[in-house]
Amino acid sequence: MTYEDKLFAALADPTRRAIFERVAGRRQSVAELARGMPVSQPAISQHLKVLKEARLVRDEPSGARRIYSIDPEGLGPLRAWLDRFWSDQLAAFKAVVETADDN
Repeated sequence: MTYEDKLFAALADPTRRAIFERVAGRRQSVAELARGMPVSQPAISQHLKVLKEARLVRDEPSGARRIYSIDPEGLGPLRAWLDRFWSDQLAAFKAVVETADDN
C-alpha cells in the first residue's frame, strides 16, 4: 500500500477525520478526545493507531498518558501530493489565458 493509499484510507473514516481535526486544533490525550466524541475511548485509541500508521499524528508520553498532535513530517508528503494538482491547474489556467491573449 502506498503512502497516499494509507493516508486516504485513514482519512476516509468520518470519525478519524474528526479526531484529526481536533488534534490539529490542539494537542490532546485519548481521554480528552473521547470526551467530545460519540465513540468509546478504546475506539478512539484504535482510530489514533490508524492515523499514526498513516503518519498523520504522533504521540509523546506525558506521565501515564500519551498526548497526540499533528505529525508535520507526515503532512509534508500530503501537501506535496496536493500541491502537484494545484501546480497543474495553474499551468492549465496560464495556457488558457495566454491563448486568449493571442486571439
